[in-house]
Amino acid sequence: MDVLKASPTIVYSPYIPTTTRNKTQFSKSIFHNLNLQLPCFTRNGSKSRLFTTLSSSPISTTESIEPPMPEVEAEVGKERFDWYSQWYPVMPVSDLDKRVPHGKKVLGLDLVVWWDKNENEWKVFDDTCPHRLAPLSEGRIDQWGRLQCVYHGWCFGGNGDCKIIPQAPVDGPPVHTFKKACVAVYPSVVQHDIVWVWPNADPQYKDIITKKKPPYIPVLDDPSFSKLMGNRDIPYGYEVLVENLMDPAHVPYAHYGIMRTRTPTVKVDREGGRPLDMKVKKLDINGFLGKQDWGSSNFIAPCIFHAFADVEVDQEHRRFSLIFMCVPVSPGNSRLIWTFPRNFGVRIEKIVPRWIIHIGLNLIVDSDLYLLHVQERKIMEIGATNWQKACFVPTKSDALVVGFRRWFNKYAGGEIDWKGKYSGALPPSPPREQLMDRYWSHVVNCKSCNTAHKGLKALEVILQIMSVGLIGIVAVTKQNMISMVVKTTMVSMAIVCFAASKWLAHFIYKNFHYHDYNHAF
Repeated sequence: MDVLKASPTIVYSPYIPTTTRNKTQFSKSIFHNLNLQLPCFTRNGSKSRLFTTLSSSPISTTESIEPPMPEVEAEVGKERFDWYSQWYPVMPVSDLDKRVPHGKKVLGLDLVVWWDKNENEWKVFDDTCPHRLAPLSEGRIDQWGRLQCVYHGWCFGGNGDCKIIPQAPVDGPPVHTFKKACVAVYPSVVQHDIVWVWPNADPQYKDIITKKKPPYIPVLDDPSFSKLMGNRDIPYGYEVLVENLMDPAHVPYAHYGIMRTRTPTVKVDREGGRPLDMKVKKLDINGFLGKQDWGSSNFIAPCIFHAFADVEVDQEHRRFSLIFMCVPVSPGNSRLIWTFPRNFGVRIEKIVPRWIIHIGLNLIVDSDLYLLHVQERKIMEIGATNWQKACFVPTKSDALVVGFRRWFNKYAGGEIDWKGKYSGALPPSPPREQLMDRYWSHVVNCKSCNTAHKGLKALEVILQIMSVGLIGIVAVTKQNMISMVVKTTMVSMAIVCFAASKWLAHFIYKNFHYHDYNHAF
């Protein structure tokens, strides 16, 4: 399964190798023979020609584009992307607690994800109780494994059927069996240890999984690869999130000091930016293929962007890949699920807790978060379909970004179909500290970080208690009962505990709540 080939040097940067490759590494590229297949992704049940054999002969249903392109305005074509006929990743299973229901939003739809122990599978319902429209995600799972609304106690089974209405007389009509007492159920499936949802609860899609499955990524089923995952709610929209992840040229600048990048032969500035030879191939309604000087990438519409190198870095065949899943949540909001599978250093992720790795990854997200939040508002002002008229993108380093905007405008009309739920306006910008808050956007949604946060907060309290307790003991103890050496030791320990609690409080706030990034320094 030769789908991912990369140098370990690109671990430092998702896009640009940090060291220079030798000549033998470039003896063969995957594009040296245009009849070679790219088996990185497959759409089960789909007739898409995007991810099939690359042929040297032109294909009438696809396009090959390179920037700069003349226009990226909205185009009206025969094919129109249907946002509600796709599978969407909701959350990694590793971050879902089977004991409680979880409220999530996808495409503007309020969903509740919960574990049905009777059927032994995850379920995705409309997050609305049919009684008085209370959110089921605020409810609980009762002792019989039913989803219970805690407003009036109505309970629902795995098929959305109402099992009991406590207020209905036992000898009265079985009102709980009425259709209006049922909850809408969305088709769902677990693939690659991620819960996926089909955003249409119409009964005709009940068995959609037999006809169309989520995009399959072989490396995520390979046991020789690591599969550490993470998620983060992002305070800017889906389009901005996708194009930012497709843009390697911003890494030396927006993430300066955080991510190591390759030093160019001729360094023109402190950060080390350099020309990048990038281009888009075979763009159609299902996405496109990307080609860079260091590797390749795939965009599987609407959610998946996968970047990987073309060459094996050594005789051990070590390979590394970047997989980003971008979920449209609502105007001005999106969700990112990431995983970076590799077949080397796998034991490291088994030893190092996830929360420690997430601290660094969250810092990367935060370092350009404010820039992108403001950028999105400027794009909204000029109109998404006028993107290229307002933006000057003359170099090949913007090829994938331009390719995404071309796809977005041509097949989606330059907008996400929210089914009239939103006016199109972006939500007001919150204060910077709230905008870049990590606790509600990540920590509460990450099992590892949430557990670490609770443990560190408890340790902070223990250190404070120890500090006060030691001082108290010294104060109330008579002078002749303990020696001066013991008193001095206890006071010193109290000072150390107090200082440690203060340092820990700062560490918790900086890494689990808010960490600003000053680009001027």
